[in-house]
Amino acid sequence: MSDKEIKVPNIGEFKDVEVIEVLVSNGQSVSKNDPIITIESDKSSVEIPASFDGKVKSVKIKVGDRVSEGDLILIVEQSGEEEKSIEQKTIKEAKPVTNQNQKEKIEKVIQTQNLIKKDNSEASSASPKVRKFARELGVNINEIVGSERQGRIVEDDVKNFISSKINKTSDKTEVQSKKIVSEFPHSDFGEIEVKDMPRVKKLASTYLVNSWTTIPHVTNHDEADITEMEDFRTSLTDMYTGERKKITPLAFIVKALVASLKKFPSFNSSIDDIENGKITMKNYFHVGIAVDTPHGLMVPKIRNADNKSISYISNELKTVSDQCRNLKIDKKEFFGGSMTITSLGGIGGSFFTPIINYPEVAILGVGKAQKKQIFFNGKFETRTMLPLSLSYDHRIIDGAEAARFNNDLKENLGKNFAYKLAV
Repeated sequence: MSDKEIKVPNIGEFKDVEVIEVLVSNGQSVSKNDPIITIESDKSSVEIPASFDGKVKSVKIKVGDRVSEGDLILIVEQSGEEEKSIEQKTIKEAKPVTNQNQKEKIEKVIQTQNLIKKDNSEASSASPKVRKFARELGVNINEIVGSERQGRIVEDDVKNFISSKINKTSDKTEVQSKKIVSEFPHSDFGEIEVKDMPRVKKLASTYLVNSWTTIPHVTNHDEADITEMEDFRTSLTDMYTGERKKITPLAFIVKALVASLKKFPSFNSSIDDIENGKITMKNYFHVGIAVDTPHGLMVPKIRNADNKSISYISNELKTVSDQCRNLKIDKKEFFGGSMTITSLGGIGGSFFTPIINYPEVAILGVGKAQKKQIFFNGKFETRTMLPLSLSYDHRIIDGAEAARFNNDLKENLGKNFAYKLAV
């Protein structure tokens, strides 16, 4: 038995850099060229491999430490058999290699070692942030082809890489991101209680992960002036009783959204058959409404919203919301939508990034309306402004089209549109 030290090798421009991952622990067996730590500079990150086989006796560094060439990483314990095996490997590698598989393995090792020794600008093809993003999703950054200048990898490249992998597998195959296990259990820090996750949230989590990892999301933020719309809405009265009608602003937004969907049909489409280059254009207008329930978020549809009055839509919103909260809604009502609206207006907040409800290609996030001083008609006036957050699938919708869609939606919610709608 003998102990050997593994130190930080010659890593070019990397000096006094931070350790962001320790990939081995005491008692763990390692083989030559297995990654043992990951270091990160301001521009890139690199994995440091083991220089020989053995069993980890003592790890000398931890996450957050700063290291340079020659610093001790860990001590490896080797048995007599391992030392003999290393000597045999060295002799064997010194002889001419005739086996093609052995040649390929050695070439791969040499390429890995050369990559570490290269200059930082050559070895790095992605920023530390993108490398970390890829690691969290369990993706080997070296397998991704960058789309930026000189092959530099960005986050969209990582997402598209995962999407391509999913599309090549069967529908039953589940892609799981790399699970990160905490070094210390929560109970070490105080009293805890473990509860079952609500069933609705369990079901929704699969769809959310699929949507976020397969769809390249972009979000357009804007504000709509709804001053006249709100004045009109609050002035509505029942023609028989004379009492004020309680119509939610969401009913107006649904109607305005449908008008924009008619003008921009690509937003009323799906590309769940994108592998075959097909786009499904929908001739119906079923608007999804995100409903907050004690069981989790549900998204029922307001069917044929283009043929319904604002009063009818307002009443239907109350009906489907109650059905969701009481778990009395048909499962089919969660499918077959044109586009979804998720509103935080009744709670608070302004702008956010809503996740697209697959297989739809866009979702509208609505914040809480606020009164602001706006330069209007040549002077500053107090206007009611509604925050809009439009997330869209960049594979089918580009930024210019999204901006035009938002502009049209703003006009539909503006002073002229409200009076044209059948209440």
